[in-house]
Amino acid sequence: MSEHLPVPIQAPDSPAKVRILARRAAAWCTGQAIIGFARLLTGVRALLAPGASLQAVPTLYFANHSSHGDFVLLWATLPPELRDNTRPVAGEDYWLASRLRRFIGHDVFNALMIRRQPATADAPEAPADPVAQMVRALEAGSSLIMFPEGTRNTTDAVMLPLKSGLFHLARQCPQARLVPVWIENLRRVLPKGELLPIPLACSVRYGAPIVLGADEDKAAFLARARQAMLDLRPDHQRQAEHGDAAQEEAA
Repeated sequence: MSEHLPVPIQAPDSPAKVRILARRAAAWCTGQAIIGFARLLTGVRALLAPGASLQAVPTLYFANHSSHGDFVLLWATLPPELRDNTRPVAGEDYWLASRLRRFIGHDVFNALMIRRQPATADAPEAPADPVAQMVRALEAGSSLIMFPEGTRNTTDAVMLPLKSGLFHLARQCPQARLVPVWIENLRRVLPKGELLPIPLACSVRYGAPIVLGADEDKAAFLARARQAMLDLRPDHQRQAEHGDAAQEEAA
């Protein structure tokens, strides 16, 4: 999806080209509508921590995950020239479940679809290795949005443990920038079990890139990556978490 609606220099000369152009135009309009709605609802803004920068090079943005809208906010805060080349990593079972989701996933977000289910009678082929899929996308020049917790955090914990995929990507794609991200407040905008969102201010906080050390093992790297994300939390959120922990100890 391009920020600037492409205008054909010559009139299309076949029904197939007309359909392609119409689909691209529809994707562009849908993308703008999604971005506008996200900004209207959350007032989302991008904040850069010291040492952080957004660059037009293959980048793996790894963020906390507590809402279905997380990647939308991150995607919406990127500059248009970076957004066009940034693909969320998404579950194929969800985004291919209907024609509308397929259109949004494929045409609007250009999502990298990951199959999460094992082989079945209806789909006998074994699912592709998701890390290999992401490596190929990064090597092809795309940037990716991934959530290393592996699933939405619906618990009271600040974060779930990180899965090993982030470590394998860091090892296999040393050319990619690994940028930690903290998405603030979205869980409160879309609380679990609620159908209507609550208007609240959100932010997407980008940290300085991290690099896998020459002799760093998986556990040490994942612990450092997790801490890089936690360090991006705003002060009021840290104080609230500290207060909750103190109350639990007192009880």
